[in-house]
Amino acid sequence: MAYDLVDVIRRAKEIFSLSNYFMTFLVLQEDIRISKRTDEPLLSITEGIQPVFICEKMPPQTGREDSESTEETSFEGVPVKLQQQDIGPLPLTINRARQLLSWYTMCQNPNMSQVGAHVLHPLWIRCDMQDPAGTSWLGSETVYAGSKATAVKLYSVSCKGSAAVDAASCITMDKLKQEHQNRLHSSTVLTKGWAEYNLFCSVKEESIVIDSQSSVTASFRWNDVEKMLETPPLSSAVTLHIKVAAGDIRSPMFQTYRELEFLLTLAEGLRTGEIEWLEPLVTQSAVDLTRSLIEELENIANAVPGQTLKGSENQKTKTDSVIGFNTMQIERGDLDFTEHLWEKMRKSVTSYQDITDSLNLVIKAVRFGQIKPWVHRDSSSSLSELIVKSYQHQVEPVLLAGHTPAIMLLELGLDKMRKDYINYLVGKELTTLNHLSYYLSSEVDLQEQVMRLRKLHHLLEILGTCSSFLSLPHERLFFFTQSCLQYYKTAPYDEEHIFEMQIKPALISHFYQTEQPSSWGVVVSSGQGSREVKTTFHLSDRPLVDHVTFDSDPPLEESLSTENEKTAYFRTMVCCSLASFG
Repeated sequence: MAYDLVDVIRRAKEIFSLSNYFMTFLVLQEDIRISKRTDEPLLSITEGIQPVFICEKMPPQTGREDSESTEETSFEGVPVKLQQQDIGPLPLTINRARQLLSWYTMCQNPNMSQVGAHVLHPLWIRCDMQDPAGTSWLGSETVYAGSKATAVKLYSVSCKGSAAVDAASCITMDKLKQEHQNRLHSSTVLTKGWAEYNLFCSVKEESIVIDSQSSVTASFRWNDVEKMLETPPLSSAVTLHIKVAAGDIRSPMFQTYRELEFLLTLAEGLRTGEIEWLEPLVTQSAVDLTRSLIEELENIANAVPGQTLKGSENQKTKTDSVIGFNTMQIERGDLDFTEHLWEKMRKSVTSYQDITDSLNLVIKAVRFGQIKPWVHRDSSSSLSELIVKSYQHQVEPVLLAGHTPAIMLLELGLDKMRKDYINYLVGKELTTLNHLSYYLSSEVDLQEQVMRLRKLHHLLEILGTCSSFLSLPHERLFFFTQSCLQYYKTAPYDEEHIFEMQIKPALISHFYQTEQPSSWGVVVSSGQGSREVKTTFHLSDRPLVDHVTFDSDPPLEESLSTENEKTAYFRTMVCCSLASFG
């Protein structure tokens, strides 16, 4: 379906404003499609924060239009056809992109009588990089004074594939400034730099590569860049971006996670009605371990010399080969009877019958006075309450049927692990009991208690990374702990969430000053406010454009020593110019 621009303008006068009609005209083109985006990687290049219109080539039809496509309403109610089977973003030719961008810019010019007061989002068009400059994007952003358009910023983004890069092989800062000044006729320019370092990479040991979803990156921002790929100065502003996946074997909390994992298995089984039991960590059965624990208490009560309640010290435990920074000391020396029972059962239970038989042994021993175990005063589990009543010989029979045994065991785990986390957080003076009240409440249902404990564990995983791996000082950890506790009071559990912390560069200087950044960039800018224009040069270890395939430059010669090896970067240049309307 073809449209003549003159006809478009004529019909726009009859229908509505030219800018509104232009968007209608765009979406009626059969070979292109428009989408409104806020998460496009392009926005990270241009430091944009507002939504943009993305224009790209329509994927080829894969079947009947009525069965393969759906309609979505956008752009002031204009229907947009979207393919259900998307093969990815496709670029337009540079000539087609320039034509569309020219029309869009013209439709924003208030000097044209057909243009109405209508504010549009910036328009970005994917390009196929077939021109000499390797243009991957063309963009246009209108500058407004109120609702009136006063100028337009025109962008071009050019890219090059991955190649070994160092300061000597890049454009120099002087040339970048000169290019900016020549294009914009500006005598005064400012420079700002940024860099990102991956502080938490995959661990490699011999032939083993351990990859995880955990990451710690440091983002640097500073002014007055002197040279390409310069190391961020100690005056930089630094933000740590921390994402931790529970269960990472590099974490100092890994052994505690194994304990949480069994608790989560119990909770999930109670929720679904079926438990998928984990592999036991010890060779003895749960019943034998429970019987041994009861006998130890009986021996102590009978004053047998040399007998102590050693918990699971004498048990043969399956060990894990853990590659971590170091183990986070969260173990306690004041475990009560129910906590020792939990420790033994979580490592050995493989069925409901194991739980039932073990608890029957304990309840029988308590009812008939074989043992009078000590429990913490603030314990809230059913078994703890039963033991306390036994001190006054008030124990009533307990029917261990249905889900009751699993519920009682889950209560033991919740009690024990909450005390573990209190011991660490309060003992390290990272928070107070009042700040933990939300996470420690036993007044909500069991599933909610489990979820809150899981949040608390995730928080400790994050703190473990910050303290053991990054060796951050107590002051930073204290304030960071408060912000994380506050976040999880209202937010759902989310291991993909990225926690942020502001620090001084000196605290992590040993991580980044001898390493190459994963991305580095500089912005040369002039002008102020909405009329500020920028020229950006960006180096990154991954492409910032997803609609073209890059051909990497030839690799470095094998004779190049490791010390002098250059990092391979994708190079991206963003040029901006400002054109005033009248």
